[in-house]
Amino acid sequence: MPPLRLDDLVPNPGAHKKRKRVGRGTGSGHGKTSGRGTKGQQARGAVRRGFEGGQLPIQRRLPYKRGFTNIHKTRWEVINLGRLAELGTDETITPDLLYRRGVIRGLEFPVKILGDGKLDGAVTVVAHAFSEGAKAAIEAAGGATETLERTDRWVSARPRSRRLPLNAALKDAGVGKVGGPKRADAVATLKTAQGSGGD
Repeated sequence: MPPLRLDDLVPNPGAHKKRKRVGRGTGSGHGKTSGRGTKGQQARGAVRRGFEGGQLPIQRRLPYKRGFTNIHKTRWEVINLGRLAELGTDETITPDLLYRRGVIRGLEFPVKILGDGKLDGAVTVVAHAFSEGAKAAIEAAGGATETLERTDRWVSARPRSRRLPLNAALKDAGVGKVGGPKRADAVATLKTAQGSGGD
């Protein structure tokens, strides 16, 4: 067997098939219509992407996404003055009282008082927010308003920072800044501080 050389290498028989030229005369067997038949969609060029023959394409059949859901939106328990008047009580109206009377569904959302309706007597109302009209109507009836402080759980549905405690501590230590400590050194320092009680 002669030695194998690069100039002796050839493809296997049938591995490379010569391209058939079409549309070059009827004698070739693939002239005139070039094997595509006569007229019609298949005899012409390619259709555009997403074309389904004229029927409504899938991107139009599916529901169209509009807008977005604001994850930072604050949900309120909205109560009008007319609803408060229906309670018929002289005691201080608080979110707890409204919940016990079935006016609000729960205590997980802040309570806001609006000015639709009329109060028959003086009453003290405690809520997280008041409209200007509601506050004026309550005070005009001889009552008083007290605004509760809103907690962070109502301000946002998600925490503003998703950093892990370690990453936050490393950032405060200056890791990643020019001239700052190396990550491994900062981690060792934090572990030492935690082991000694932070002294």
